[in-house]
Amino acid sequence: MDSTSAPWTYVEDVARHDGQVITLKGWLYGRRSSGKLHFLQVRDGTGTIQAVMFKGDVPEALFAAADKLPQEASILVRGRVKKDARSPLGFELSVEDLAVVQAAEGYPIGPKEHGVAFLMEHRHLWLRSARQHAILRIRHTIVKALRDYFDFRGFTLLDAPILTPAACEGTSTLFEVPYFDQKAYLTQSGQLYGEAGAMALGKTYVFGPTFRAEKSKTRRHLTEFWMIEPEVAYMDLEGDMALAEDMLVEVVGSVLGKHRAEIAGALERPIDALDRVKKPFPRITYTEAVERIAAAGHPMNWGEDIGGDEETVLANQFDRPVMVHRYPAAMKAFYFKKDPSDPRVALGVDVLAPEGYGEIIGGGQREDDLATLEAAIDAAGLPREAFSWYLDLRRWGSVPHAGFGLGVERTVAWICGLHHVRETIPFARTIERLAP
Repeated sequence: MDSTSAPWTYVEDVARHDGQVITLKGWLYGRRSSGKLHFLQVRDGTGTIQAVMFKGDVPEALFAAADKLPQEASILVRGRVKKDARSPLGFELSVEDLAVVQAAEGYPIGPKEHGVAFLMEHRHLWLRSARQHAILRIRHTIVKALRDYFDFRGFTLLDAPILTPAACEGTSTLFEVPYFDQKAYLTQSGQLYGEAGAMALGKTYVFGPTFRAEKSKTRRHLTEFWMIEPEVAYMDLEGDMALAEDMLVEVVGSVLGKHRAEIAGALERPIDALDRVKKPFPRITYTEAVERIAAAGHPMNWGEDIGGDEETVLANQFDRPVMVHRYPAAMKAFYFKKDPSDPRVALGVDVLAPEGYGEIIGGGQREDDLATLEAAIDAAGLPREAFSWYLDLRRWGSVPHAGFGLGVERTVAWICGLHHVRETIPFARTIERLAP
């Protein structure tokens, strides 16, 4: 096939070529035949279009060969773009010629139902499905919206190290790796380095992979995931909550503006739940949260952790994300500042997504007093020498500051309406999975 006679065009751009002859370069997603017609579903990564081959428009041998094309055959298709109101794109392609780049029988993922274990084993191929395609495109939009949010507000990206000398969240959830003649750990968070950046640049954000060695098998946990972590000098807890709220509203708005059809179509996710993500978000204290959970028939005492079940009970009482602040200080990491009016609680906040998706943001105000932070590190049983640089931030030029971390995968799961976070990242890492 001579593809030079027609311009190579992506599916997402066909509307600009109405009535013109173009060339598509992609793969056969599916096909069906009806007498003198073949209906070929052609995908190229930007979208899927129906290419209609009429027996009278092509050589007989080509028409016969098209009837035997296997799923995921890589093909070049030349044809004329025509309007079609029945198509999700509004267009279809009338085929004039077709060439096969590569075709092999036995593609593992057919139209029949497959179990999740099988699909995860074939994740490298499962990514080609319409549902996974939509999820990855939405993930891309979420990541871009997050970056744009901070970039357009004067934040500076700070690249934090992935190899660290000590824990920042807790020693029981670290992946230890050999590092020449000493031990190193895969980062649990870039926050501590983000604080150093905030003291230098005023407002920064860290965005990168993080690792947790929790032996958890819940639908909300991965061992490798991505976080975006802003940190702002001279910000208190109230400012931190306002920043998180404003960011989430803008991100959801960006996704709805670009992917409303995919969310409702390929993902079959109710849109109304996302349309309600508007300011202001409800703000309640941990104490109020415990009372609400207990009143809903789920017994809970002050000082107990709000786990996944409790988060669901609480979040179901609201129609948009809810902010729970001032948790017991004993439940929080050493760097949280305690509330001066009630030292039992920390100036921290968790943002819980509705519909049972749980915590998607955790953060708060950091302890800015040197002596208090030293005592907290000692009380946590952490080696003070490993945090000498972090303590330096309190020795010279210490100021009140705050920040938070948003988990990308949990956010994608919530916005896409997914049951498990394993679908939110191209290649999930869990306790039981290290491949593909």
